[in-house]
Amino acid sequence: MEVVAFQTAKIDMIRFNNILCPIDLSVASERSLRYSIALAKSYEAKLYVCHCIEPGGLEYWQTREEALDALTKKIDDAVMSHLTLAGPQSINYEALIIEGDPDTAIAQAAANLHIDLIVMCSRRRPVAAALLGSTAEAICRTAPCPVLVTHPNEREWVGKTTGEIDLNRILVAHDFSLDSELAFSYATLLAQEYQAELHLIHVMPYSSKDALKSMPPGEADAFHEAAERLQQSVPPEVFLWSKVYQVVRSGQPYREILMYAQDKEIDLICMGVHGAGFAMHALFGSNSDRVLRQSPCPVLIARPLKPNVGRNRKWRVNYENPVGS
Repeated sequence: MEVVAFQTAKIDMIRFNNILCPIDLSVASERSLRYSIALAKSYEAKLYVCHCIEPGGLEYWQTREEALDALTKKIDDAVMSHLTLAGPQSINYEALIIEGDPDTAIAQAAANLHIDLIVMCSRRRPVAAALLGSTAEAICRTAPCPVLVTHPNEREWVGKTTGEIDLNRILVAHDFSLDSELAFSYATLLAQEYQAELHLIHVMPYSSKDALKSMPPGEADAFHEAAERLQQSVPPEVFLWSKVYQVVRSGQPYREILMYAQDKEIDLICMGVHGAGFAMHALFGSNSDRVLRQSPCPVLIARPLKPNVGRNRKWRVNYENPVGS
């Protein structure tokens, strides 16, 4: 189903006021830093660039002050390199050095700082290590806010030299849950901001790929009902600024989502996931885990914003003036 409409004035929805970008100071994390800087500029948000030192990681330094100075300089240099590539720009950012297990320390820092969005990179793990998960997957389970995960060798929508955002097609995996409604809200925010196409997919859990005409009557009715619910899930005002595409498929949800994203050259997949869902499928992986690991583009895992839930020891360097101003 395709609905095409004309754009009009924006409406006020979700905003990104505080963005957290954890980096490990490797080449791989440069991608997530580039995305976080672009989004921070676009939304005039405060950017926190964070590096986490794992327990025992200080033994390579003579003093904590030496570690603080050296690591802060590396963060500053990384941020400035992206600002230089994009030309004269200004951005309000703060460098953070935290100590602890990254899987929990980053989520705690996000809660302490009232972060609205975490942007981070996940490396493609070999099949043999897939059951171990990754830091990005672990943070997606516990983060107090949405997490945007990038991967190496994927479709990009932030220019490497310009830093400009070119987001054209957003896919929402919609199962009619409150979590997927939240994912749809974030997708709508981004689609409105960048005049992107909005694609919604609902996957029926059928074991076969039979055509609709060969489905038993009850299953055919369920298919039509799902298509109608998917159509009704889009508020009328969304059609005013985005082209909207809606599709119902049957099969393995993660496979259908990945196939659609590949076929339609999707730039961003948005999924809503409850933390308990990850825990229930921790051993064999969930649909969201598999999409995260195999997606041809960045993935936004939408999670409800949660209040400050604890303290984590951290070293902070405050910048009174925006860098590059």
